[in-house]
Amino acid sequence: MLDGWKKASIGEIGRVVTGTTPATATPEYYGGKIPFVAPGDLGKAVFVYDAERTLTDKGLLQAKALPPGSVLFTCIGATIGKSAIAGRELATNQQINAVICDPRKADSAFVYYLLDMRAVAIKRLAGAQAVPIVNKSTFEDVTAPFPPLPEQRKIAEILRTWDEAIEKLEALRKANLQRRIWMRSHLFTGRTRLPGYRGEWREVTLGEVLTEHGLQGTGAEEVFSVSVHKGLINQIEHLGRSFAAAETGHYNRVLPGDIVYTKSPTGDFPLGIIKQSKISQQVIVSPLYGVFTPATQALGVILDALFESPIAVRNYLHPLVQKGAKNTIAITNRRFLEGKLHLPMEPAEQAAIAEVVEVSQAELTAIEAEIEALTRQKRGLMQKLLTGEWRVTPEGSGA
Repeated sequence: MLDGWKKASIGEIGRVVTGTTPATATPEYYGGKIPFVAPGDLGKAVFVYDAERTLTDKGLLQAKALPPGSVLFTCIGATIGKSAIAGRELATNQQINAVICDPRKADSAFVYYLLDMRAVAIKRLAGAQAVPIVNKSTFEDVTAPFPPLPEQRKIAEILRTWDEAIEKLEALRKANLQRRIWMRSHLFTGRTRLPGYRGEWREVTLGEVLTEHGLQGTGAEEVFSVSVHKGLINQIEHLGRSFAAAETGHYNRVLPGDIVYTKSPTGDFPLGIIKQSKISQQVIVSPLYGVFTPATQALGVILDALFESPIAVRNYLHPLVQKGAKNTIAITNRRFLEGKLHLPMEPAEQAAIAEVVEVSQAELTAIEAEIEALTRQKRGLMQKLLTGEWRVTPEGSGA
């Protein structure tokens, strides 16, 4: 054991409290000002201050009040391992265990990072059950090395610096996504016009602005799939292996800038996904996909940005699609082109709108890359600092 570090269990450094749910049939328990935290409220930031549901003072008497600084950790179900620190007095449901740290033995923020680092290992303690559960006694027995309190606080302070940077980037990402929602409801509909443009907007069928070129594979193209978040992506990179037929000459060829429609339900897109190819070379996709060339590259950019919204895709496709008994989607490529949208007709205005979209996308991509880099750095720091591989010197220690 490292000098000054001691091995201890969670039960030894604090008191573990399992949450409880007041009777849901008693309305007077709910709708107050006290957060009633569930797993869905955790994992968004280090500190949790609010929750989707709230309790009244009477409801809190039926639950277990937790003081600020309690470390919350989900111990039941698929969300095992989600954690946060209570930023104020609150209560939790029975899926969450809370650690109320003994201030003489452990720093709450240090325990939060320790549990976060060990979340995967703790999840394994649930075993192979239909509903995985890490019960209170098992959770209390989780052991780890603890440095002296001043070193715990210094380690937590360092890691908190990384989290603050990530939270600021997450706020920028959220603002970017909010602007994209505004663009879909204003800029892509003509409700708000870019300065200097007065050209015609018309309600047109997609068949007037998209063309099915019908090109097929030559044998030289790579096989791609379509992802909700990544758009067109190499099938092996996306799925881990190729699901293509041995002979791909009948696969649909996708040119750079083409619009691709997948006719299969996926998550929030039960009627399929519509994406523009941002691949610089020609690729091929399953013959089940529809492939169309937009009248202008810019128009393809606008359609891609519009259809990143599940609501926009549903609104467009719902009148066109027939769903089979086995949830299959019945729609021909010709039928896909019969839906109508209100679109700008002037190529210059299309290009200007597309430029706004591409700047927004470039900003989002840069933010997400920075979040990923900082998150990776933080995980590395946690491994080094929380195991004592890297030691820190607290201020005022004289070392």
